[in-house]
Amino acid sequence: MDFNNFYNGQEFETYKYLGAFVHMNGVTFRTYAPAASQVSVIGEFNDWQETPMNRCGNGQFFEATISNAKVGQMYKYRIYNNGSFVDHCDPYMYTSEVRPNNASIIFDMNQYTFHDDAWMNQRFSEDMPINVYEMHFGSWKKPGEEADDWYTYREMADLIIPYLKENHYNFLEIMPLNEYPNDLSWGYQPTGYFAPTSRYGTPDDLRYFVEKCHENNIAVVLDFVPVHFAIDGFGLNNYDGTPLYNYPNDAVGKSEWGTCNFQHSRGDVCSFLNSSAYYWLKEYHIDGLRLDAVGNLIYWQGNSGRGENREAIRFVQNFNRGLKQRIPHTLLFAEDSSSYQGVTRPVEQGGLGFDYKWDLGWMNDTLKYYSLDPIYRKYHHNLITFSMAYFFSENFLLPLSHDEVVHGKGTIINKINGDYYSKFAQLRNLYTYMWAHPGKKLNFMGNELASFDEWNENKSLPWNLKRYPAHDSISRMIRDLNLIYVHEKAMYMDEYNPSRYAWTLVDNCDQSVFAFIRTYNNDTLLFVFNMTPNYYEVYDVPTYVPGTYTEIFNSDKDVYGGKNQYNGLKLKTSVGGPENRPYHITIKLGSFAAMIFKCVTRKRKVS
Repeated sequence: MDFNNFYNGQEFETYKYLGAFVHMNGVTFRTYAPAASQVSVIGEFNDWQETPMNRCGNGQFFEATISNAKVGQMYKYRIYNNGSFVDHCDPYMYTSEVRPNNASIIFDMNQYTFHDDAWMNQRFSEDMPINVYEMHFGSWKKPGEEADDWYTYREMADLIIPYLKENHYNFLEIMPLNEYPNDLSWGYQPTGYFAPTSRYGTPDDLRYFVEKCHENNIAVVLDFVPVHFAIDGFGLNNYDGTPLYNYPNDAVGKSEWGTCNFQHSRGDVCSFLNSSAYYWLKEYHIDGLRLDAVGNLIYWQGNSGRGENREAIRFVQNFNRGLKQRIPHTLLFAEDSSSYQGVTRPVEQGGLGFDYKWDLGWMNDTLKYYSLDPIYRKYHHNLITFSMAYFFSENFLLPLSHDEVVHGKGTIINKINGDYYSKFAQLRNLYTYMWAHPGKKLNFMGNELASFDEWNENKSLPWNLKRYPAHDSISRMIRDLNLIYVHEKAMYMDEYNPSRYAWTLVDNCDQSVFAFIRTYNNDTLLFVFNMTPNYYEVYDVPTYVPGTYTEIFNSDKDVYGGKNQYNGLKLKTSVGGPENRPYHITIKLGSFAAMIFKCVTRKRKVS
């Protein structure tokens, strides 16, 4: 490890120097505790009696080699400061006890061999469909009814991968798998930044899971928490008897979630986080990271009124640039609710260097719109149109994530206005709108079941709902939308180019009908949305592209639970159209219907 880089926040391989290392002569333990007066290692190998550690490196590190220590044995560091001590788990541990116990466990990381070179060498193209299924590992499906009933990493590979393939997802995003003490935090309050949670197995079990995903052409994205960590005394909090990782001032040191905020002004803290991220990418072959709460890095406590946190911004830039230099194919996603500009702009151009940013503005506006009585939607037309006014400013991903289906917010279908039947009709419309809108896609597990009950991390998803046609039809429809999405290039290629998108019907407030086209080379798709229960036997939909159109999707088909008001014949354009467009097609427009038309013959090429 380069000590100068370590203190300057530029080190990405601290885990090769710090932690517990298995070798022929036993195990060497090494930790960083600059303010400690004394450090000892305790564990099963010495009957939990102290073995003093010697200062090493520049004197701020402590080291001990124990000859009889073995893989699988538990250990902790006893750290003294001002005459008292606290027993801590190893910040660089590879694995630990299952909560509520918290001892670190010796593990040999050199015993697993990956066989996914073909995947790792070609993973991603510049333009590709990104269709993400967001998953909480412990509650997607459970083998029993108890909260502690979990499938292992290896078992889950046999369950989730066929499901993802059947439903045409090519990305799996997993909520944090770092070790954490409190189930209710879902992993967002970590204690082990180098340890996959032992709830589901060993580090090698997780490696197996990732490799199996790759064998089936599924990329794995992991949630990463760079803002804050668990307040528990056995973890990072006051690790060497002082606020080593966190701020000493509670005004900035404590987060809104009751956790400790990382002190990003410290180079050693930045190197810790850099190395953790690189570790997951390098040692587990994780394909990308979703950084949690980026707005809380950009602004103090996430509050723009308190000003920018320049040191944290600099950390993010160095973090993203360093990871890209080392693993160019890595994809980096920002969960950012702020209006900060340049989140997906390259660092070299003054941006933060993310590949994609969650479009939480789109999510909030969209869900608000569908919560309105259709009678009043004409007064809130802008909730649909506004997203395209800013869309091309960043590389956006559209999320309907776990945050939208918990804590009394209601599920997606519960947010929608209307009676039972119309909720389902509008849910079909909403999902079609999401898939049609430019931007990569993310849908949280269970949204495809249209459950009226909020997600509960202690329970399996309500798979029994698939016995009911209304719920099963939503799953079937999303599967078909996914298939269309990954096969129709106009839905994802060059989608951040404004010339590929055009509103064709945008000002019809009174009827609340929208239409737009998306193009790529010779491909043209026309999307139409009726946001009210009104039915139109004849409706003129404008377009810029003349030719013959065929309906390739209709949310109102009976197979999805609709009234089957679809357009079965090829539709030829006529000259002229609403809103002064040059052409139009005449269609049957069902109640709350969402449709996709493909131009199958063109009279001219669109410039």
